[in-house]
Amino acid sequence: MQLSELLTPSRTLCHVDVVSKKRALELASQTIAEQLNGPAAEDIFSGLINRERLGSTGIGEGVAIPHCRMAGVDRAIGMLMTLESPIDFDAIDNRPVDLVCLLLVPEQGAEEHLQTLAGLAELFNHSETRDALRACVDSQSLMERVQQLCQEG
Repeated sequence: MQLSELLTPSRTLCHVDVVSKKRALELASQTIAEQLNGPAAEDIFSGLINRERLGSTGIGEGVAIPHCRMAGVDRAIGMLMTLESPIDFDAIDNRPVDLVCLLLVPEQGAEEHLQTLAGLAELFNHSETRDALRACVDSQSLMERVQQLCQEG
C-alpha cells in the first residue's frame, strides 16, 4: 500500500511545532482519533508508546515511522508530519527527527503491517524523497508532493 493511500489532507501536517517524541505521538493520536470511529486517542497513544518501548521507530536520516497494530482499526491508517524543529527520537543513527510518518493497522493485519512498513522504509530511504517533503511549505503542498512521489515511484 502506498503512502498516498494511507493519508488524507487532514492527516498530512506541515511544520508542526512539537518539542518531544511524546508530544508528537500525542498530537498524532489526537488527530487520528478525531477522524476515526474507532480507538480513543489514549488507546492509540498507548499502543504507539508501547511499541516505542520495544525499540525506537526512528529509522535514521531524520525519519521516524511510529507504528502499531490496533483493535478497532479496520484498515491501514497513516499520518505524515514534517516538524518545525527536529526532535530527539532515539533514532538508530542518533540524529534528530523532522519527518514522522505514523502507521496504524488492524490488530489482525500482521502481514499488511510488515509490507506497508517495508514500503514506507523504502520510500524514506531515498534522499530525494526526504528533501522533497522537507521543502514543502504547507500541508496542502505536502499532500500533493506525496501523491506526486507515489505516482512517480
